[in-house]
Amino acid sequence: MKKKQVGALVCLLAMFAVPNVAQAEETTVTIFHTNDMHGRAFEGEFDGFGFAKLATLLKEQRDEHSLLLDAGDTLHGTTFATLERGTPVMKALNALEYDAMVAGNHDFNYGMDRLLELKEEADFPILGANVHDKTGDALLDPYTVKDVNGITIGIFGLATPETAFKTNPNNVKDVTFADPSETAAEMVTLLQDKGADVIIAVAHLGIDGSSTYTSEKVASDVEGIDVIIDGHSHSELKEGMQADNDTLIASAGEYVQNLGVVELKFDDKKLIEKSARLIPREEGEKVEPDKDMAALLDEIESAQAEILSEVVGKTAVELDGERESVRVKETNLGNWVADVLRETTGADIALTNGGGLRASVAAGEITKGDLVSVSPFGNFGITKEVTGEQLVAALENGVKGYPEPSGGFPHVSGMTFQFDPEQKPGERVHNVEIAGKPLDLAKKYVLATNDFIGAGGDEYDMLVDAKIVSQYNALDELLIAYLQEKGEISPKVEERSKVAAMTEEAVDKQEADDKKGLEKDKEDKKEAPAGTYVVQSGDTLFAIGMKYNVLWTTLHALNPDIKNPDLIYPGDTLVLPKAS
Repeated sequence: MKKKQVGALVCLLAMFAVPNVAQAEETTVTIFHTNDMHGRAFEGEFDGFGFAKLATLLKEQRDEHSLLLDAGDTLHGTTFATLERGTPVMKALNALEYDAMVAGNHDFNYGMDRLLELKEEADFPILGANVHDKTGDALLDPYTVKDVNGITIGIFGLATPETAFKTNPNNVKDVTFADPSETAAEMVTLLQDKGADVIIAVAHLGIDGSSTYTSEKVASDVEGIDVIIDGHSHSELKEGMQADNDTLIASAGEYVQNLGVVELKFDDKKLIEKSARLIPREEGEKVEPDKDMAALLDEIESAQAEILSEVVGKTAVELDGERESVRVKETNLGNWVADVLRETTGADIALTNGGGLRASVAAGEITKGDLVSVSPFGNFGITKEVTGEQLVAALENGVKGYPEPSGGFPHVSGMTFQFDPEQKPGERVHNVEIAGKPLDLAKKYVLATNDFIGAGGDEYDMLVDAKIVSQYNALDELLIAYLQEKGEISPKVEERSKVAAMTEEAVDKQEADDKKGLEKDKEDKKEAPAGTYVVQSGDTLFAIGMKYNVLWTTLHALNPDIKNPDLIYPGDTLVLPKAS
């Protein structure tokens, strides 16, 4: 009887032991992630909760079974970041103990050589499996492998090929960006061979349908990617996005407004469950700033005070940036800023908004701090291809509220215009001239502006869908570099914009110019393009366009067989526009 009781007890214990063994084999790994922070280190910058409160959240939430990843556009975007060309942000990322990041297009804004220097400053790998030099060799770390809680995690990075024109093209003139899907397939195979239990892509691709390559496309094209930590489109995916091939895409918005969290559950090293969520701004704002991070940021800012006092040039006249001036009329400061945009980018014309000019500068020496005060927002230069018709619409938008002050009031370069406030809004602009010649409504022009206006800020909605030609550094950087080169400036008010009644003669002239422009456009469309060019190794559409003095977007339009403008191959024959 006792033997039977003992046997029954052993069986009973064995029954309870089985679930315990299974439970012991279940493992959880947590991935914390950020993207598109654009150097926003301090609370309140575009409503983000900043690095000090981010540090607190991470200290409260992280354990040894977690990773911290960033999906790019991190090292540039504010004066804090740009004064020392990314080093201040890198110091903060090291203190936050990131495990890896991918290079976003704006992380190339200081140039490839500088990005490689920042890579050496980092305590973690900067990834970019599809970022190569002209010989095909990798410039950044293709991947990294982490062992977390007994789980082998393979992580690889994908940079957007749009970097070729979404930073100053000179920054990446010796860099090539391979097809993200092809690269992802190679990385999945490689990491599987290395024994990865789970594969994560950290991608600066985004989910914006206007992009040729997106994270959704990579997920659809390539099997075996468990999670994509995404950036570039600034998407706020509160519970992630379930994509093809059972890939979970996670993105945390922008500017440290959220902290992303992905939880991975494993059973005997097999991934059995994955989920995504966000720790939102409202929760982040409630925590106390981390004292160590706050002290680090204060230390960096104090050191930057000396940099801001550096003299970069002189002005012979006071530069008028007063609010009551720049929002209602042409000023010499507005003219100078617009000139810098046009001359730096090589655009036909430039337009910047009065609301983006925040301070005057006294005659005499100009410091870096003075120019940062003029343009404190971190907005960067951008060029877009616009028609004459779009340009008129933009000017109409800028003066529609006159004589009331408006942040959208246009300051221009390479052009002049008049407007009649007695006419109803939308019909005020007349006598528009480009380089001294009447505006052609049908002609395409390259417009330099800032990214705020280019994205429809101050109601410049007509510019949103205009093709991007290229992107440049932050506006304060452009102003500093220009002044350092020129030494001294003396800008004037030149009646680039002028209040003038729209006479019958002006109306007739405008109608005649409009008709002439439209007729010319019809004739141009009838003429077949002439000439060809054979693509050489290392060529890009932008470089070929510069060689033949034509927009890369025009080359793309003339060669519809090019499915991706960022990928052209030696031996391809391109049609060139007919010489005028």
